[in-house]
Amino acid sequence: MKQFFMMLMAAALTAPAIADESKVKRWNSFDSMGCMMLRECTEDVIQVKTWMSFGEQYEVFKDEITDILTSLNQIGVNVYIGDKKYFAFATRGLYYVKGNDMFFNEKYLSTPNVLLKVLRHEGWHTAQDCMAGTIDNTFTAVILQDGKVPDWIVNGAERTYPASAAQYEAEAMYAAFSDTMTRDALKVCAGPKRMWEIYKPTPLTKKWLMEQGYISK
Repeated sequence: MKQFFMMLMAAALTAPAIADESKVKRWNSFDSMGCMMLRECTEDVIQVKTWMSFGEQYEVFKDEITDILTSLNQIGVNVYIGDKKYFAFATRGLYYVKGNDMFFNEKYLSTPNVLLKVLRHEGWHTAQDCMAGTIDNTFTAVILQDGKVPDWIVNGAERTYPASAAQYEAEAMYAAFSDTMTRDALKVCAGPKRMWEIYKPTPLTKKWLMEQGYISK
């Protein structure tokens, strides 16, 4: 199963639970990021309610952001903006599959084009969570058929991420360049139909869904 399912990397890399902010061993580390993800560090972490939470500079993208946030809310995913002190080096955002929470680094709020891509990227990971049967488990599944993601993106993901994560990240990287992919996938996730009823599952994903009893054939 490791070939096509994974726990979100951030979940594997976080430190043990931390009682409060005063016990963070080091800022801008997996230790501080784990404290935020577990919701045990909440200082300077605000919940995103509307596109305006990102700032007026995001107005040009308000329709897409509103659609994504609406779907995430319907799915049960909470979205937060956290102080840059919590995030490990170069981390712009993350989706925490165990808590169904999404976090964005406030450091990048001043660059809407960048953060919008991060929103699409992390939103796609939420859709992958849906594809693995239910948002309530801790698995994710690839959504796209082999060959759908361009080779240059696949190669970039393989250079950047561990082999176990590369296929998932390649999809999310691809979605980051589209103003419809994540929006459409999350609408399906939030809707009455199952992801695999709209997105044809890959052979390995189908095998998993059958083994877990989500589909019969």
